[in-house]
Amino acid sequence: MKTVQLLFCLSITSILLAQQSYYNNVNLTLTGEALYNELQDKIDINNTTFTYGDVRDTMLETDEDPDNSQNVLLVYGYSNSSCVTERTRNKQEFGGNSCNFNREHVFSRSNADPEMGGTSNIFTGIVADPHNLRSSDVQMNGNRGNKKFAAGSGTSGDVNGNWYPGDEWKGDVARMMMYMYTRYGERCLPSLNGTGALQSGNNMLQVYLQWNVEDPVDTTFEDQRNNYLETAYGNRNPFIDNPYLATIIWGGAPAEDRWGTLSVGNNNGQGFTIYPNPATDTIAISSTDSQASYSVVIYSISGKKIKEVPSIKVYESMDISTLTSGIYILTIESSEKVRTTQKLVVK
Repeated sequence: MKTVQLLFCLSITSILLAQQSYYNNVNLTLTGEALYNELQDKIDINNTTFTYGDVRDTMLETDEDPDNSQNVLLVYGYSNSSCVTERTRNKQEFGGNSCNFNREHVFSRSNADPEMGGTSNIFTGIVADPHNLRSSDVQMNGNRGNKKFAAGSGTSGDVNGNWYPGDEWKGDVARMMMYMYTRYGERCLPSLNGTGALQSGNNMLQVYLQWNVEDPVDTTFEDQRNNYLETAYGNRNPFIDNPYLATIIWGGAPAEDRWGTLSVGNNNGQGFTIYPNPATDTIAISSTDSQASYSVVIYSISGKKIKEVPSIKVYESMDISTLTSGIYILTIESSEKVRTTQKLVVK
């Protein structure tokens, strides 16, 4: 029993070390719409003082080029061979002329329903949300306009009247769209600013889920933005902190679990694992030894023992229908006292 307790304590320790304290009051054992609502409550702050004008000063910090502190990175940029395609530019070149940079609403103002409104420097609210604003070349910003995002490859540009943000930026864009939908709900439905099929059973575009996987978080640049905005604006983008939150809420291919605590890994180094995972009513053990039997203990994420099965054979069903939706920790031990710890997601 001491070994089991130690394994569990190590699991909880890894959670505390990896997860930002910002989420200490968020119930991360939830899944689907329940987790969406929980995160919405967390990030939907009432900031009535941060203005569109403030964004200009803030982006000099949030968008700072990690390789040159005198510059900002320009969203959709990919080559310094011309002003329009530049991906980095001196901070002093903000303005409305050729070869200047300005503020790009990644979720286009006119695509929101209702629209976000004008861009006076004194305006606050959704139009001034810095999580949706990026530095962009003036002409590149104009080229994109209010075109919806669409699947593509390579560098940024028009795709049959829509817009591909570029291989370097598609993950950033996806996580920004997830933030906007989570914070502002149906006003910023993913389909209002993007194209393609919806994920089955919810309103998230499959292309955003795909981009979230294919273009992982830039741990220098995106984290820099998130950390600064928590102080300057008052909230964070959860999908930068952990892209796997999108997987738990909307499904799709598993994204990176930056906390290392939410994703379901088949920890089968000992030759046995549980399936299916995620599960609904029953689970079973898969093993290279078809004659083996195991003991299984299920714990809540807080460490409370929920269920114990002293002996279960390979491929024999174990009833979990009484478990509520959420994340659990299982210990599985063979008759030879070989033990593994795994995470179980109950839908």
